[in-house]
Amino acid sequence: QVQLVESGGGLVQAGDSLRLSCAASGLTSDSYGMGWLRQPPGKDREVVAAISRSGDGTYYADSVKGRFTISRDNTKNTVYLQMNSLKPEDTAIYYCAAGQTEYNMVPTTARDFGSWGQGTQVTVSS
Repeated sequence: QVQLVESGGGLVQAGDSLRLSCAASGLTSDSYGMGWLRQPPGKDREVVAAISRSGDGTYYADSVKGRFTISRDNTKNTVYLQMNSLKPEDTAIYYCAAGQTEYNMVPTTARDFGSWGQGTQVTVSS
């Protein structure tokens, strides 16, 4: 059974940074593409960033390019999301997700992911 546990969310001011972590268990880390998705209040869930099984390929939503960085440490079964220059519009619940993908494929849509964490709240005040 795949389990994903997020940590690192919180309340910050605009311009601050946060680092989210996702600890995965019940899977072999390098067998899954991983991603971070978010769901702002009243909006649909969207893929913020994703990374291939190998770690060589990444995807970023246009709204976070240049500010967020996704990375993974397969030896620790952990995925990270470094978020810099945070904006109030980044406020959302952030979910870690895993999907069984081809080795170099980067999952880019919510339906590419079959396992989800419970989410961590990120709130950015202006």
